[in-house]
Amino acid sequence: MKILRVAAVVTGIFILSPSGAQEIKTAGYKQPEPEIGVVEHLGDTIPLDLWFYNENSEQVTLRSLIDRPTIMSFVYFDCPNLCSPLMDGIADVVSKMDMTLGTDFRIITISFNTSDTPEKAREKKQNFVQRISKENQKDWIYLTGTQENISAITAAAGYKYTPQGLDFAHPSVIMVVSPAGKITRYLYGLTYLPFDVKMAIIEAQKGIARPTSNKILEYCFAYNPASKTYTLQVTRIVGIITIFFLVLIMIVLLARRRKK
Repeated sequence: MKILRVAAVVTGIFILSPSGAQEIKTAGYKQPEPEIGVVEHLGDTIPLDLWFYNENSEQVTLRSLIDRPTIMSFVYFDCPNLCSPLMDGIADVVSKMDMTLGTDFRIITISFNTSDTPEKAREKKQNFVQRISKENQKDWIYLTGTQENISAITAAAGYKYTPQGLDFAHPSVIMVVSPAGKITRYLYGLTYLPFDVKMAIIEAQKGIARPTSNKILEYCFAYNPASKTYTLQVTRIVGIITIFFLVLIMIVLLARRRKK
């Protein structure tokens, strides 16, 4: 049992570490940042003086909105694939949590498409706030803005997207920031567990930045711009399994030598 535990720990290091199994092939070479995806900036503070227009066409700054833990997401309103399920996932988890939107936290959704308008934001918002009580719907804020400010906030968050014709290839993720604008958590995917989001909000209130175990999903799945879906990284997973068994064999052989 002790041998198996050691093997599991070693393999886990390869999976979760940024310098894990993948760097065996690229020793001495620093891989470039992905064109599409997320480069986590945990512990960094976003630029709070950036201004945007809310769904009521009012000009606001992030500083004026972020005065409590805040869930942030990036979308564009004509997205045919990931954005609607992402916003639906946010609405679903908020409706299931034992925390109150507006009191315990806020939500900010920012469009990274400069063609999106406050009118579009208002229309899109109505599709996703129906599960939230009317008095709290105002605390899910939809923002649009200029390319300069959009680029500044997405760069600060490490959010990588790229235009593809009339659409965009982009990741699916939410981030949680503290009342001071410090990035404390990234949560990946289209659906979220109430416990995970609640803990992320509690940690954000304290200003504690922690990685999420869902990072492993990003390692095992890659975004395919052609089909606009996430695909399983079979080669990478096979490599991880191979490393696991090689480590296990090495530990077993060493244990037998010691016995002899």
